[in-house]
Amino acid sequence: GIQGGWESGALSDCWASLSPGQADEIKKLASKDRSSFAQNGAYIGGTRCRLIRDQLDVDPVFALDLKTAADADGNTFGVCVGKTKTGETVMKTPEKLKSGGQLSAKIFTVVSHLQKAGM
Repeated sequence: GIQGGWESGALSDCWASLSPGQADEIKKLASKDRSSFAQNGAYIGGTRCRLIRDQLDVDPVFALDLKTAADADGNTFGVCVGKTKTGETVMKTPEKLKSGGQLSAKIFTVVSHLQKAGM
């Protein structure tokens, strides 16, 4: 499942390693054709997510906003995928702690830094 999150406004964890199935999920997220996400959603860490906003190819935003399906406890999580020159950065946060806009702002900062560093 999805690991990581935010605590006290600071990033505490991001996905660092991928299982074989997750590598395919990331390839789909990075694909130029994400048109099926609006109807079918996307998967991250084996968790189905619904599309909120796709600006992954919009300069300078480079972000894909998603929301997970509810888990067994009814919790949902905001997920934001940011695109850099060499890959994607994925962050998630419990919905009750931060809004999707705040998560997008954090990923924008990370992606901007990585792009300026040539990554």
